[in-house]
Amino acid sequence: MLTKDNFKLGLILGFLLPFVGVVIYYYWKIYPNEFSTFLEYLTTEKRLLSSLTVVCLLLNVGLFTAYINTHRDKTAKGVFAITLVYAITSLMIKFFA
Repeated sequence: MLTKDNFKLGLILGFLLPFVGVVIYYYWKIYPNEFSTFLEYLTTEKRLLSSLTVVCLLLNVGLFTAYINTHRDKTAKGVFAITLVYAITSLMIKFFA
C-alpha cells in the first residue's frame, strides 16, 4: 500500500504522521506529566505550539522527500497539500487565537 503513487494515500499519510510527531514530542519533552497537562500547555504556551509544529512539519517534509526521491509524485503532492494545511492552521492559531 505504501508503494502506490496515489494522491489520497499522500493525504492520509500526511495527516497521520504529525500525530506520531505529537506522541514523540510528548515523550521527549513532557513525559513525566500526564497527556492532559501537555494539552493544557499547548493552549497556554504559544512557544510550545510552535516547536511542536516544527517537529510535525519536519516529519512531513521527510515523508515528502522520500516520495519525491522515489518518483511517486502524486503521493508527494498529497503530503505537500496536507502539510500546507497544517502550516497555515498552525500560523492562524498562533497569531489569531
